[in-house]
Amino acid sequence: MARKQYTLPNILIHGIADRGKGVGRTAEGMAVFVDGAVPGDVVDVFVQKKKGGFAEGRVETIVTPSPDRVEAFCEHFAICGGCKWQNLDYQAQLRHKQQVVDDALRRIGKIEIAEFLPILGAPETRFYRNKLEFGFSNKRWVLEGEFSKEVEYPPVSLYGLGFHKAGFFDKIIDIQKCWLQAEPSNLLRNTCKQIALDQELEFYDPRHHKGFLRNLMVRLTTTGELMLLVSFAQNRPEAIARYLDAILEKFPEMTTLVYCINTKLNDSMFDLDVQTYRGKGYVIEQLGDLKFKIGPKSFFQTNSLQGKQLYDVAAEFAGLTGNENVYDLYTGTGSIALYLARYCKSVVGIEEIPEAIADAEENMRLNGIENATFYAGDVKSVLSPEFVQKHGRPDVLITDPPRAGMHPKAVEFLLDLAAPRIVYVSCNPATQARDLQMLSEKYAVLKVRPVDMFPHTHHIENVALLELKDL
Repeated sequence: MARKQYTLPNILIHGIADRGKGVGRTAEGMAVFVDGAVPGDVVDVFVQKKKGGFAEGRVETIVTPSPDRVEAFCEHFAICGGCKWQNLDYQAQLRHKQQVVDDALRRIGKIEIAEFLPILGAPETRFYRNKLEFGFSNKRWVLEGEFSKEVEYPPVSLYGLGFHKAGFFDKIIDIQKCWLQAEPSNLLRNTCKQIALDQELEFYDPRHHKGFLRNLMVRLTTTGELMLLVSFAQNRPEAIARYLDAILEKFPEMTTLVYCINTKLNDSMFDLDVQTYRGKGYVIEQLGDLKFKIGPKSFFQTNSLQGKQLYDVAAEFAGLTGNENVYDLYTGTGSIALYLARYCKSVVGIEEIPEAIADAEENMRLNGIENATFYAGDVKSVLSPEFVQKHGRPDVLITDPPRAGMHPKAVEFLLDLAAPRIVYVSCNPATQARDLQMLSEKYAVLKVRPVDMFPHTHHIENVALLELKDL
């Protein structure tokens, strides 16, 4: 019987593959995808899976470290998995992210690009997120050697509050300090855990769906406002009030404190009623001179500083003069549409999620913008000849679809619509390449620019400018 797990020696890691894994090849040419490796490493790989012409595994030994390898700054890096590239120099991260986009568009997608602009790096590579979510668990991830077999420990010693361990829905890594969100995020999370222990509250058991405390969400804006959402698995009003009051006593400066009751089998809160316990029920974020009202369920760029730079690239590519009619597909909370509204005659946004459209309309009023209109519905259904007849043919079309890219019917309609200019914002270069291939029937790609929204991760945004060909 063939061996399922074995070691491949001296694999040179030459690049980055899907989900941030290092990629190398054996002497025979087999591709090897390696967790924990960075480009330039020579490693021995413990193979965990082999399928067809490739293998997957993890680093067993670093034979020769890459010159771009650095020491991770987070104590949880080895087990957390949220920031896969803390061990890779940031400038090297940018080079490899740019290469990922280049490979997806030009090498794999065969897209002709007139100008490939350099990737726009993030001004802050630590504490850059405005939103983080944490889970309570009565069975946290236990570190090797943490407990003695000769001692019987109380169940609460396994209570944890933090991130889910990759691949384990029921295990939480108890985070002491996370480098993704600025203070008071860490202090708030650790205090929430300590209050729960002091009040002897039950942490959630995700395997058997028991317990009281389920999730936390922290929003922190560049304007200094702070929101905490607490998700409870049981409706126990007295215990809820006692817990939330204790949090407010420690954090009287909190802008708003909200909570929900979630008795479902999943953690999604978008179909739940959220109650405001203290404060106004939302926070205010600012991008440039625009203000955005963000509620517990709002969709918003989680990197505010880099979000502005992304929108600036989109605005530059759009080349607006003040006379254009603009469509914004997959508009979300309308942030790009509202950001561009000042530079065009009119903008129309389409988004499938009604709650996001409600946020967009609220933020339109908040900023005194009167030339924007928003529609809730599936892009492929809302975008129709009747819609175009009502709103006019767009001079510029913005599209920012989810990771799956645009539906083929939507792409077909764009080809029929033939807007003179398209700005395509994508969080997935692979699906963007697929869509650009289809659009190449009528459009040329004038330029692209990757934007790094999430340092130390494999995620990358890319903005492409398309112009209608002279057919």
